[in-house]
Amino acid sequence: MSNQTDDGSNSGGEPASALETGTPAPDFTLHSAPDEAASLADFRGQPLIIAFYPADWSPVCGDQMALYNQVLPEFQRYGAAIVGISVDSAWSHRAFAADRKLRFPLLADFEPKGEVSRRYGVYDQAEGTSERALFVLDGDGVIRWSYVSPPDINPGADGILTALEAMAEPSPAPHEPT
Repeated sequence: MSNQTDDGSNSGGEPASALETGTPAPDFTLHSAPDEAASLADFRGQPLIIAFYPADWSPVCGDQMALYNQVLPEFQRYGAAIVGISVDSAWSHRAFAADRKLRFPLLADFEPKGEVSRRYGVYDQAEGTSERALFVLDGDGVIRWSYVSPPDINPGADGILTALEAMAEPSPAPHEPT
């Protein structure tokens, strides 16, 4: 039995039903600052890591975003960008990013609350927050890897790096009959 509701949110208790690999990522435009916005289209042509997380200032979220900041050069080695998305406001994101010295944008899925999280299948209705979920998109905006972590566990960066490495490997040449 799934805990996903008709609007794509999770009613709590079980991990969300995130969009599957091979699915085109839903477009979005969210505030990256009170007077600035970013869209999925802004990242076309390069891999994009989307890190949904429950809340600014929580210990696990702070550690997770700090880790991604630390490994940002590794992501960039694959030509990838990263964004963090939570239901916090752009003002909260601004203070949190400044405090943690983050060098990647945090996007506010604030109003309507959790709309983008719902479209990706990672909104926790019971908690009123995004699930802790990761998506790696290719340059065409197609989901190539995703993972939903328990809310109290930092999912780390290994899965992201493995997905980026797999995307960077050339596809095997088709076998021609002899």
